[in-house]
Amino acid sequence: MYIAVDFGISNTDLAISDQGKIVFHTAPSQSSKINADTLKNILVKREIDISNIEKIGVTGGKSSDLEDSLDGIKIVKINEIEAIGLGAKKLYGINEESTLVVSAGTGTACVHIQGKNFNHLGGIAVGGGMLEGLGSLLFKNSNGLEINEFANSGSRVELDLLIGDVVNKIGNLSPEITAVNFGKVKSSSADTMENTAAALCNMIGEVIGTVAYLNALLVGSNKVCFIGRTSYLSEIIDGINERLQLAGIMGQYNDNREYGNVIGVLESIETNS
Repeated sequence: MYIAVDFGISNTDLAISDQGKIVFHTAPSQSSKINADTLKNILVKREIDISNIEKIGVTGGKSSDLEDSLDGIKIVKINEIEAIGLGAKKLYGINEESTLVVSAGTGTACVHIQGKNFNHLGGIAVGGGMLEGLGSLLFKNSNGLEINEFANSGSRVELDLLIGDVVNKIGNLSPEITAVNFGKVKSSSADTMENTAAALCNMIGEVIGTVAYLNALLVGSNKVCFIGRTSYLSEIIDGINERLQLAGIMGQYNDNREYGNVIGVLESIETNS
């Protein structure tokens, strides 16, 4: 049995690989402090017999502070960029082609895959954490899924200035493209929660999508492979895809992408066992 753990800012993900079968679990992250007791508690909650574990792989958070073993079981510490790269390669069947991976979680990171090499191109502090933080300030609701549902019932055009609102034409850009996020708010009264949520989700998606397509062009990739839970929020995905389409870049969203990091950790510890 192999165990992989990703200590994320918002969620701690667990993957169990046993006799060819992989099972995933997740729970809200409890603390930034990670020690042997933290790891043992995760295993106990899932009723995992430590004596059956061959190897444990960890990534994320301050997992590098862990000892090198737990009750005699080797703990392998995987760099998060390597975990992202290996997980994406497994999820998307990436071989030698130059590919951009965007990890869209609490924050957002861009990783370039070229064969067996993984290069961190940088990241931005815009992601699910920003959505939930601003949701708490604006709506007294920090549940990203619920904010996304509000957004689905709203219309961002009540708050955003579109290109068609301010100019007749800019090159080949559609008049429906955003010119200024929340640009109408300064001259209008307070709007509905649904419309505000729609504009907020769209803005986050546009920022992620813009960073994604610029990095994809930089590495010569015509696609962006997404991992992370924020890439499951439909209204953010729409904002991402609108920006990717401006550059002729395709966004790919495979199943189980929320577990991209622990899949990468499993790949590493099983391959090197």
